[in-house]
Amino acid sequence: MAAGTTGPWDVVGNAGVVSARSITLTDVALASGVTLPEVNIAYETIGELSPGRDNAILLCHALSGDAHVAGWREADARAAGWRSEDGPEWAPPDSATGDPDAASEGSVRPGWWDPMVGPGKAFDTDRYFIVCANVLGGCSGTTGPGSTNPATGEPHGLDFPVVTIEDMVDVQTRLLDELGIERLLAVAGGSMGGMQALAWAKRYPARVGACVAIATTWRLGAQAIAFNEVGRAAILGDPAFAAGRYYATGTVPRHGLAVARMIGHITYLSDESMHEKFGRRLRGRDGFAFEFVTEFEVESYLAYQGKRFTERFDANTYLFMTKAMDYFDLCEGASSLGEALAASPVRFLVLSFSSDWLFPTYQAREVVDALSAAGAEVSFAEIGSPYGHDAFLLEPQAQHAFVEPFLEQALALERARGTAPSGGESA
Repeated sequence: MAAGTTGPWDVVGNAGVVSARSITLTDVALASGVTLPEVNIAYETIGELSPGRDNAILLCHALSGDAHVAGWREADARAAGWRSEDGPEWAPPDSATGDPDAASEGSVRPGWWDPMVGPGKAFDTDRYFIVCANVLGGCSGTTGPGSTNPATGEPHGLDFPVVTIEDMVDVQTRLLDELGIERLLAVAGGSMGGMQALAWAKRYPARVGACVAIATTWRLGAQAIAFNEVGRAAILGDPAFAAGRYYATGTVPRHGLAVARMIGHITYLSDESMHEKFGRRLRGRDGFAFEFVTEFEVESYLAYQGKRFTERFDANTYLFMTKAMDYFDLCEGASSLGEALAASPVRFLVLSFSSDWLFPTYQAREVVDALSAAGAEVSFAEIGSPYGHDAFLLEPQAQHAFVEPFLEQALALERARGTAPSGGESA
């Protein structure tokens, strides 16, 4: 399909109205040595699990994402007038697309990867059973620092144990156990979600057939860790942070969290995209004010992004998520990346973007080279895009061209290996 042609990725919300679900796990052991006695997991599913249970795909979200990956959240739909008798084929009168933080207030927002997930899309919900869970340590239903500590009756705050990417993956395996899914057709994600996907392939190679790692890395470099630390310093230095116990004060460290988001957002864009989007244009004035006020369009944009982020995200969770990303090292426990991935039976698709300077292409190539040297099946593409790291959210058509055939082949191979019981129907 030619670039610019309307495709399934252009259809907003066709995954339908999606219900939030949750389960509770007990005795969750963490890499830190701490065991959480109880963990609630918030998740959503889309599509139907095949009789052979061979079409399940786990989608892993990035730092600021959640379990709502596509379609309309049921609670939002009901607020907009949806009723159960309306069925899943429903669309709100006012919906947002693209970046949720750029959406107008009051508009109904589809899931964070809506252009990629739904009927006919790269993750085709007519063929695959999609599972997406809010990660451990999150702030959208899964147990995290804002959850109540059963030992004190108060929110955990900074007493919540530091979690790792591997902890998140371990919890996901237990969720799948509860859902009766022994083996995944594929695990996929972008950015921090891609880290989880890679961790899955290394940690549970017998439980996953294919791994789609997009705009991600096998470990952060010093520059990315530095940006995370600056964001954390902004939060920790906000007087309203109150040593992480701001839940009891009725206040939120908005300034620190907003600055952290602004810093992060800069790393998600590219020089080219910022030039095209803002240039040096002033907002609402013809000349300089000669005061320390917001003047340039890019300043106004970042301030808006920061403000909206504080309305939906928890500052403590930001600390824990960025720390988990800093700790992640796929090579941990091995002498080399090649040894860490040696003899992997998982098939890989690795995608990077030409303008992503946060997780640059050379880091993706390091994974691809290690996999190739280890004899693993791996496909790789660098997608040309001006959108920087955010391209994994903004380039659905380009990703569709690689993901859709990769998954189609993965499903054929999965069924050929005999995991589906004889007579099992296709999804």
